[in-house]
Amino acid sequence: MVKAIHSKEAPEALGPYSQAVQAGDFVYVSGQIGLDPNTGKLAEGINKQTKQVMKNLQAILTEASTDFSQAVKFTIYLSSMDDFATVNDIYGSYLNEPYPARATFEVSKLPKDALVEIEVVVYTK
Repeated sequence: MVKAIHSKEAPEALGPYSQAVQAGDFVYVSGQIGLDPNTGKLAEGINKQTKQVMKNLQAILTEASTDFSQAVKFTIYLSSMDDFATVNDIYGSYLNEPYPARATFEVSKLPKDALVEIEVVVYTK
């Protein structure tokens, strides 16, 4: 069974996709950028954007009745690898061991000229 997940505590999707989809024992959360769900505005700077991204992901996972402790894979997209250490520190502050798998990429551009986008896959069992 496939079920769409939607949280009012996270920004609305910017296109024809779901914030997250639960498929069996997994929840696939679409990439989140640092949009404030109340204002629709992008946070300023890499620190604030990364914190907002993690809050958005957390809100969606809460709606799916799960959390970061069940995460098995993150993918992080950065507009500049110069921000890697900053994003890594903030991202890491939301997690405990055993840490999930992760891939990080520098990309040429992100939606709304965001500096960071993060997606996550969670195993719910």
